[in-house]
Amino acid sequence: AHFPGRAPIDAYGNGGFRFADMSHRGSLICLPSGIYGWDPQDPAALVRADFARLFAEGARVEVLLVGMGAELRRLPPDLRAAFRAERISDDSMSTGAAVRTYNVLLAEDRAVAAALIAVD
Repeated sequence: AHFPGRAPIDAYGNGGFRFADMSHRGSLICLPSGIYGWDPQDPAALVRADFARLFAEGARVEVLLVGMGAELRRLPPDLRAAFRAERISDDSMSTGAAVRTYNVLLAEDRAVAAALIAVD
């Protein structure tokens, strides 16, 4: 699934998200090139390969918000180091907080990306 553009997230929950008058079941990664379906479901199992699209667009992203599900969890140190090496500031938080922060930064036209694990 791919939405070619940037759009605020209108709603989240029930295992998915609503944005741009559409709905998507499952996780999302929101990048400058668009919004994509994203496979990860377990925040404890995130690895560099999960962020391949982000690294491909890294020069266009300053801040990455990672919605880690219903609870706040920290990203693994090796993953955080990979983001730093690409000059991407990462911030992990609950998915709800990440959605709200993403919408604010998007409205400010900031170079923001979000990786959002779906919540029930």
